[in-house]
This record gives sequence, structure tokens and C-alpha cells, in this order.
Amino acid sequence: MNYTFIALVENKPGVLSRVSSLFRRRNFNIESLAVGRTQDPDVSRMTIVVDCPNGDIDAHKIEANLYKLVNVIDVQDVTHQPNVTRDLALIKVLVAPERRAEVNGLADIFRARIVDVAPDSVIVEITGTEDKIEGMIELLRPIGIVEMVRTGQVSMTRGVHDGVRRMPGMNERRYDNMTEVAAMVP
Repeated sequence: MNYTFIALVENKPGVLSRVSSLFRRRNFNIESLAVGRTQDPDVSRMTIVVDCPNGDIDAHKIEANLYKLVNVIDVQDVTHQPNVTRDLALIKVLVAPERRAEVNGLADIFRARIVDVAPDSVIVEITGTEDKIEGMIELLRPIGIVEMVRTGQVSMTRGVHDGVRRMPGMNERRYDNMTEVAAMVP
């Protein structure tokens, strides 16, 4: 089963390498990884989707081991929490002019956008759940996908949230709540 973790990390060189090395050493496959700055330029947010064959047992081990890394500020397993998860894909489709209406129709159905049109191809931008994007890909494949890129999943818990669960003593740098992190923004 896939588990989704959100990690707040210091925005410093080498942090991504340390995090990915942890998964390699523990022999866990990363299914999706998205990293970007937060409202604080010194803090990045990682959304990591990992295959955990032993379910909650593996998930707990991953969470505890992430906390041990020096540059990790907070970790949260959002798998079983109400959350919003999205992915983005750009899909280049080789399409003859007579089939463009078909691609436009699919884009409308999936609430996707045509972001580029060339004489022999179009680029479709789609955001949504993994299932929605996979559905669009399956319908575009017979038409002729020539190139595709995906961002990886990003996730955020629903509702007001004042921070993630803490594991005291695991790391020097901690924030009591997200309000404290937000207060750092000039």
C-alpha cells in the first residue's frame, strides 16, 4: 500500500539527497516525490509517496527515521487523514488536424487545458488525483502520446491545522506549530 508523508525540511543543499538515501538504505521504493519552498524561504515541503509492504509498521519506521535526519523539521503521515492530494501532468499528443476535436473533447471532460498547439501535436495540461490523470492518459494513449511529464503528488491536510505531531528530542530544530513557521515570513 502507498503511504503519503509530508516533511518540512531546511532549505539547504544536500537535504534531498539525505532523505532519498534514507529510503534507499531501508529498501523502500519512492513512488512520488515533490519538493518546493514554503511561505518561509528557509523551509521546503516534501510530499513523499512510498510503497509500504508492511503497512502501518513500515510507515511508523519511515516517520521515525525521517525525524532522525538533522535537517528535518517536521514529519506527518497524512495517509489516513482527510487531505487534498493533486498531481500535474503535461502530455504531448501527436494528433492529426481531423482528430483535434476528439482531444479537445477529452480535455473538456477531464477539465484539462490545451496549453500548446503545433501543426502535428498538442500539449495537454491536467491536474487532479492520480486516478483522474491515469484515466486521461489511457484515453489519449491510442491517439498517440509522444511525450509526458508528471510533477509527482503534492498533499495538504484539510481544515485548520496548527502543526504536525512532534517527536521531542529527535531533532534540534522544531517549531511548536505552523503559526510559528508562518511568523518567520517577513
